[in-house]
Amino acid sequence: MGLAAALLVAALAPAAVISAPKDAPKVSAAERKQGMADAPPLVQAAGLNCQVSDARFVGKTAEDKKAGKPAMSFYEVACQPGQMGYILQAAAGGTPEAYSCVEADTANEPGKPPPLPCVLPGNSDPKAILASALSKAGSQCTPTQARGIGHTKTQSFFEVACQEGAGYVLIGSAPFDTGKPVQAQNCLNFDEGGGNIKCTLTDRAARLAVIDRYAQAAKNSCVIKDRRFVGTAQDGADYYETSCQDGKGYIYKVAKGALAQSWDCAHAVSILGGCQLTDARQAQSDEAALYTKLAKNSGSNCQVTKYAEFPMKGNDEAVELLCANGASAVGLFPPTGKGQVLDCGRALAAGYKCSLGKVDYAGLTEDLRKFNQKTCTVSNARLAAKTQKGTILVEVACSDGLPGYMIEYNTAPTVTAVAATGCRFSGGCQLPGNKTS
Repeated sequence: MGLAAALLVAALAPAAVISAPKDAPKVSAAERKQGMADAPPLVQAAGLNCQVSDARFVGKTAEDKKAGKPAMSFYEVACQPGQMGYILQAAAGGTPEAYSCVEADTANEPGKPPPLPCVLPGNSDPKAILASALSKAGSQCTPTQARGIGHTKTQSFFEVACQEGAGYVLIGSAPFDTGKPVQAQNCLNFDEGGGNIKCTLTDRAARLAVIDRYAQAAKNSCVIKDRRFVGTAQDGADYYETSCQDGKGYIYKVAKGALAQSWDCAHAVSILGGCQLTDARQAQSDEAALYTKLAKNSGSNCQVTKYAEFPMKGNDEAVELLCANGASAVGLFPPTGKGQVLDCGRALAAGYKCSLGKVDYAGLTEDLRKFNQKTCTVSNARLAAKTQKGTILVEVACSDGLPGYMIEYNTAPTVTAVAATGCRFSGGCQLPGNKTS
């Protein structure tokens, strides 16, 4: 899971800690003139990525020698379009502190106005700056609300509520700089963490409601009964689960705000712990019965007790089947019509390797007999190579320890042996007992 666990225990300073003279909502010509004169060098001293387009002098506090507090000057700066605006706090001779306008516009206490908000026209909508940062972070979000959560010495934290329904914790540099890397983590990651980062602009139920859109995109006819956020993977994709009124359930992978992939619960066992809202065991049992039926229709007597899907190649569904006798096989099942069930030896020619149960090489031994190789009983095999004409070579070793063979296979329309050559006469043999030099 790609959760930012460290953030849950991070020692955050409050988002707005500015203590300044009472600010007048209108900016006088004198305040703007002094701001444009004083602020640019302070911006440079603070190391901000900001080409100052407007500035104002807010005011100055008196020195408090008794409390050990120096005199402090305050400025607001607006930057070129696409850059965040700031409130600057500067003591004579010291390095200025900078607070993004999102932080400055965040109240210290709910229901109260922020102590020193940004008021310059260029800073009228700082959340719009976060929209581009979210896009860079790979999240689809049109911000409707934003607030500063807090900051450490090196990172700033914001909450953003999106028009699309999701919410994110945006993590950037401190002071916040749109030109530096940012991360966007789904608010649902932080709802049950017990840490000091929480999303409050929207509630959990509203954020979970985005799942409905992904279920609709999956076109699986799921009438949603319940919803669950599964988690965020290391690649940044979010995973959701739904249970359905008909008893089925699904897990959805969402990347960059769009459905990337979905699995029914019978096939989602390995996806971040599998389904929890539905009985995945029953779904698996039903699916095992289906694969037994498909295998029988393909000429196999495998009574499927367990299965594992391979990645799709073309239109056929490829599944490893664990049979009741403990042996594995690989089923290749097209959307319609008869499929093919391969023993694990022949499955190598199709590009699949068994891992669930016993591997039976009897099929490879049978194929050798077709080419009058009567002494070798296959004891080991490996996928060797693809020939220039498109056939597949499978190397086999023999139980008697004598050099084995390269069996050549066609793979379309079915896996069929077409030739066998002894390792004494065929290069590339590598299995123990097969090397000729």
